Amino acid sequence: MVRLYIFTEGQTEQTFADILVKPHLGQYEVFMHNPILIAHAKKKGQVHRGGGRKYVPMKNDILRFLKQEKAPDVFFTTMIDLYAIHPDFPGLAESESMRQNPIQRVEFLEQRFAEDIGDYRFIPYIQLHEYEAYLFADPTCFEYLDARRTKEIEALKAIADQYQTPELINDGQHTAPSKRIIAQFPDYGDAKSAFGSQLAERIGLQVIRSKCPHFNTWLSRLESLK
Repeated sequence: MVRLYIFTEGQTEQTFADILVKPHLGQYEVFMHNPILIAHAKKKGQVHRGGGRKYVPMKNDILRFLKQEKAPDVFFTTMIDLYAIHPDFPGLAESESMRQNPIQRVEFLEQRFAEDIGDYRFIPYIQLHEYEAYLFADPTCFEYLDARRTKEIEALKAIADQYQTPELINDGQHTAPSKRIIAQFPDYGDAKSAFGSQLAERIGLQVIRSKCPHFNTWLSRLESLK
């Protein structure tokens, strides 16, 4: 059995990884430690976690764990958003020319991330474009919040139908997946860390990966760790 550490951008991803990804990978003899909120700052020797996007604290946090866990069967991965990624992220300026091909762009950034960390045990994953894209894999999940709001659910379905995959829903300030959801269900914005994982659980991991190829590629790689 191999061990896996996952660094998540926020509590929504942290809960999703713990509730859905962790037990799933256990079936493949991949033991995932409790998900870790990634560092966004270090002040007076204290690491501050979650909610930040600055690259250097994130990188240093990962490198600390890599030094602490040197065994060849211990792996590390991330769950961070492409949406609003920090300007100091490696390769970001170069990737601007790839905006018309988001999958190519995110794969390029993951490659640069891996090169910058420089350890074969590190498997970077950047979400296209943010966690809420997964919820567009089946917008009927929002019946969980309020089954009476059929017009709002239909509006989310119509958005999902415009894209080959929910991962291609763009990253505009007002049109990113989370912004589109909040426009129909304002309560989601105040409780996304709780609702996000509950809604994904209703959809199910298999449906999400069937609709989100970049996510599926990452999960498949984690399943094959040895």
